[in-house]
Amino acid sequence: MSDLSSIHTPVLLDRCIELLEPALQRPAGVFVDGTIGMGGHTAAMLARFPDLTAVGLDRDTEALAITRKRLHDEANRLHLVHTVYDDMVGAVTNLGIERVDGILLDLGVSSLQLDTAGRGFAYSQDAPLDMRMDQQHGLTAADIIADSTEGRLRELFERYGDEPLAGRYARAIVQARQLAPITRSGMLVDILQDATPAKIKRQRHPTKRVFQALRIAVNNELDALERVLPDALDLLKIGGRLVVMSYQSLEDRIVKHVFRDATTSTAPAGLPIELEEHKPHFRLVTRRAETASETEQQMNPRSIPVRLRAIERVN
Repeated sequence: MSDLSSIHTPVLLDRCIELLEPALQRPAGVFVDGTIGMGGHTAAMLARFPDLTAVGLDRDTEALAITRKRLHDEANRLHLVHTVYDDMVGAVTNLGIERVDGILLDLGVSSLQLDTAGRGFAYSQDAPLDMRMDQQHGLTAADIIADSTEGRLRELFERYGDEPLAGRYARAIVQARQLAPITRSGMLVDILQDATPAKIKRQRHPTKRVFQALRIAVNNELDALERVLPDALDLLKIGGRLVVMSYQSLEDRIVKHVFRDATTSTAPAGLPIELEEHKPHFRLVTRRAETASETEQQMNPRSIPVRLRAIERVN
């Protein structure tokens, strides 16, 4: 990791800058990166806007250490906070900041987490079944596998993974753990492979959705997202913008619904004139979810599933 600028390729970087620029180019602007990771997006924002102050949040202490080293020259303009993004209000107010100009939430698993075999996020690498973004706190994926009932496992795989074979996989896991604890990703992959019909194996990797479901459950990702979005909107100044990049449909659905509600008038149906108090406080900057270009998808395959949405406070 000697070249810290080359270990991570930020997704949709140019588009994020373009969307946030009207807000961040204002004097003494404040930018919050709720999922700073290894700092790719924040580094670009600080370089682009010389009067900008950035606040970077992350639950992953290893990622924060990398970003602190990578952006040490910007230490006077960058505040790093070890926290989950749903504590954004607390993190910002503790720094004496009341309102901000721009917020970015780049959801999902970081390259650091995926590429570090010992973290247990990738089904392609055998490792301890951890999957915690914050390795200092919380249950691991192995804990959930060991302690959940068959019904609970099935519910997790269905809800967070949209897995049609959820029941079959939950049953196979419960049977296997009676013989030996399931503590490594390779063990779980073998169990799922054995429980998958040959026809399905030819269509898709049988473990992808289960690993996604476990990761979401371990890190309470959807609950955190539902909590942070209203807070993030409240933090914005007039003209401030929030950009969210989701990597699976459950996340994008939550963002879509929150943005829709925030940009919808509350005027009763049939009211001839929309009163000021009924006007929405936000407007959509992107009319629908945007995706990475074919060129970017080819250069950075991790950009393939991204769905980007942006919103602006108008009053």
